[in-house]
Amino acid sequence: MSFPPIAALEAIARAAGDAILAIYQQAFTVEYKADESPLTAADRGAHDVIVAGLARLTPHIPVLSEESGEEVLQARLGWQRYWLVDPLDGTKEFVSRNGEFTVNIALVEEGRSVWGMVYAPVLNKLWYGGKGLGACCREGGVSRSIQTRPHQEGTPWRVVGSRNHLSQETLDFLAPLGEIALVSMGSSLKFCVIAEGGAELYPRLAPTCEWDTGAAQAVLEGAGGSVTQLDGAPLVYNKPDILNPWFVARA
Repeated sequence: MSFPPIAALEAIARAAGDAILAIYQQAFTVEYKADESPLTAADRGAHDVIVAGLARLTPHIPVLSEESGEEVLQARLGWQRYWLVDPLDGTKEFVSRNGEFTVNIALVEEGRSVWGMVYAPVLNKLWYGGKGLGACCREGGVSRSIQTRPHQEGTPWRVVGSRNHLSQETLDFLAPLGEIALVSMGSSLKFCVIAEGGAELYPRLAPTCEWDTGAAQAVLEGAGGSVTQLDGAPLVYNKPDILNPWFVARA
């Protein structure tokens, strides 16, 4: 497996973050898609930046973004290798201005997310990695390797969950664990918290799409964690249905 220099991909992610922050710092309008999820000029602006940047950097690798049209969604079923992008994950967090939104770029090969980068513009924090490749976090100009930390017996399970999608099914799933320390958080940051050792579990028993998870799954797996369906099967990509099954991310 080979991919472009990390610095070049980081530059694209940060440029998308700059486009997002330019909108974030002023008044903006919110539209709604058919599934009632919010859409802003920041989503579209970040999409344009990333797609153009990747086209220059790797013209031979196609790009699937959350903001891609139906034609691309159909064409991707024939792709073996492609970039999977969520230009602004956590639009609800963006709209509420809590800073918990991210830029996500993943490389998918034969149904697996093999490498990913997650950038949180407001936090000015970036994560990247892939299974077998390790994982790093860059903050304040300093990069460091990151590793998950397993649950310690006799202590509460540290669980991250969605502020907007903590379903009854999720609460039922957590009940057998006993005492838990729950941290509510938006976007793909939940995976990154586990990758850094700040939590052990993220059960997602609510809808997500492949672009919501691809980059952060790769980061978490690079840090030693796992992301599986409830039956233990791996979470895979480029399925006919872009929706993910329910899954659990673990340290």
